[in-house]
Amino acid sequence: MAMAAPPSQSVFDFTVKDAKGSDVDLRLYTGKVLLIVNVASKCGMTNSNYIELNQLYEKYRNQGLEILAFPCNQFGEEEPGSNDQILEFVCARFNSDFPIFGKIEVNGDGADPLYKFLKSGKWGIFGDDIQWNFAKFLVDKNGQAVDRYYPTTSPITIERDIRKLLGLCL
Repeated sequence: MAMAAPPSQSVFDFTVKDAKGSDVDLRLYTGKVLLIVNVASKCGMTNSNYIELNQLYEKYRNQGLEILAFPCNQFGEEEPGSNDQILEFVCARFNSDFPIFGKIEVNGDGADPLYKFLKSGKWGIFGDDIQWNFAKFLVDKNGQAVDRYYPTTSPITIERDIRKLLGLCL
């Protein structure tokens, strides 16, 4: 009889697909602070979120921040493109340097295991489902989600929380 896999203890226990379809072991990010965001190209919040995510990444990437963007088409079909089209859009329009992963689902039976894990820890007022594009999870250096922010939360407003996890002066 096969043994069941042990339950995941941290974000670093997961392997996800990048936008090119290759496996990425999230242990690669061990010791870093992560901001994990479900993104969309055709959302009303796309411009402001990508601009501010870029600003945070530019400012803190050398201090240990990684932003992991997961395209998702579950909300108003606002991420309809292929992974290649999404990458092209993000690179051409926003010149983003942070990793863009393969398109996933964040809610329902088909939700990516990483998102199932993230949602199990920090519930929003709507239960554990993600409400819309650009929901954000802040993950500490041990791979634990320590904060969850609503889609309407501006990335810049969580800079203080990021600095705290990075061990920088507030």
